[in-house]
Amino acid sequence: MFGYVRPNRDELKVRQLRDYEALYCGLCSSLGRRHGFFARFFLNYDFTFLAMLLDGGRPETERRRCPTRLWCRKKTCAIAGGVDAAADAGTILSYWKLRDTVADGTFWARTAARLLSVLLRRGYRRAAGHRPEFDRTVRDCLEELQALERENCPSLDRTADTFARLLAGAAPASGDAARDRALGQLLYHVGRWIYLVDAWDDLADDRRTGSYNPISARFGGETEANRDYLRTTLRHSLNLARSAAALLELGHWRETVENILFLGLPMVEELVFTGRWKAVNQHNRRQNP
Repeated sequence: MFGYVRPNRDELKVRQLRDYEALYCGLCSSLGRRHGFFARFFLNYDFTFLAMLLDGGRPETERRRCPTRLWCRKKTCAIAGGVDAAADAGTILSYWKLRDTVADGTFWARTAARLLSVLLRRGYRRAAGHRPEFDRTVRDCLEELQALERENCPSLDRTADTFARLLAGAAPASGDAARDRALGQLLYHVGRWIYLVDAWDDLADDRRTGSYNPISARFGGETEANRDYLRTTLRHSLNLARSAAALLELGHWRETVENILFLGLPMVEELVFTGRWKAVNQHNRRQNP
């Protein structure tokens, strides 16, 4: 997955950072409990964000042994209402992303993705049993995206819209039409932002391997000249996501969600567009959960 949706930790209060890390660990625990140990390897910041959006209340916590950091005797895990739904959605999306790589990746990427998808298959089937509607949405959107990639689609909007609709389906219906619409719009515009940021992040690698990239398809060799255009459309998506968030009752997580939307995502975007993201992300993986 991507992992771009994260807070600016330096601006979080101590209790907010504590609860965010507990939710991250709670999502890891849910992945292992519901979909098997291997599913934990696909733990993702993006779906920690989804868990916050689906919950709202102050999470209960409990102490659990961490299976990946053996030097940590126990970690505090949040037991929140949205954790299991986020774990299911994350497993489904991870599996189909692997299958997408099998279909159109390079030889070594296809080989690795095929092996990983076999290891994740049992967990995926469990998740799809819990969330069949999201499983169908992911499959249909990725098939549509593959078709656009095969025709070397030059439209940023068509390709980004396909991924955005996929992510908008990650939230299960609550029965509250106003809430479901606002949450769907929030996830849609965050999904659009993720897709375009990832396309810029992968631009050099895709040019080297000859893989499809929507930015190259749209602008050819003039991508640098259109950097400001891309930053403007990304800001537009973020502003619409923030407007949708303002309509939601986010309860305990509001300040952390606002940190992500107003500080975290712009920080990540700046790192990606200045070429520092991969180095900073690798450093953060060593320092933080």
